[in-house]
Amino acid sequence: MSAALAGFSLGLSLILAIGAQNAFVLKSGLTRQHVFAVVLTCALSDAVLIAAGVTGFGALAEQVPWLEFAMRIFGAAFLIFYGIRNLIAAWKGGAAMDLAGGAPSLRSALLTCLALTWLNPHVYLDTVVLLGSIAAQFDNKLAFGLGACTASFVFFFSLGYGARFLAPLFRRPVSWRILDLLIACVMFAIAASLLWE
Repeated sequence: MSAALAGFSLGLSLILAIGAQNAFVLKSGLTRQHVFAVVLTCALSDAVLIAAGVTGFGALAEQVPWLEFAMRIFGAAFLIFYGIRNLIAAWKGGAAMDLAGGAPSLRSALLTCLALTWLNPHVYLDTVVLLGSIAAQFDNKLAFGLGACTASFVFFFSLGYGARFLAPLFRRPVSWRILDLLIACVMFAIAASLLWE
C-alpha cells in the first residue's frame, strides 16, 4: 500500500504542472468536444509510459544517445506549430466560440492529443525515466506503477470533466482569447526549454 500511495502522489505531482497536454485537455473539456476520448487517450498513454518506466525501459535512453535530441527537436517543432495555431485563434477572437462550425473531428482531436503526449520529451523524462528510477527503489514495483497510473486517470478525468464548471467564465469571447493566448505562451515556453536544454 505504501508503494501504491508513493506512486500515486508522485505521479500526481508530476502531472499537475500546466503543460501542452493539460492545456489541450482543459480546452476539450471547456468546449465539451470528444472529452471522454481525449482524457482516456491521455490516461492510457501515461499508463503505457509509466509501465515502460517501471519495467526498465528507461535504460533505452541511455543506450541510444541521439534519441533524446531527436525527441526534443520534433517535440519543439510540434509545440511551436500548435502554439502558432492558438496565437492565431487568440488574434482572430471568437473563433473558439463557433463550436458548431469549428469543432474538430474525433480523428483530429485524437491525433493532436497523441502528438502533444508522445512528441513531448518531458513526458518521457517524467514517466519513463523519473518514475522508472524511483520505482526501482520499491520492492513492489507493480503497486508503485499502479498508483502512478491511477493518479493519471484521476487527474485527466477530473480536468476534462471538471472544466465544465468553468464554462460560465468562458461564455465571454474575451475569455477564449485569453485562454488561447495563455496556451500559445505555454507551448512556446515549453518549446524554448526543449531547444535550450
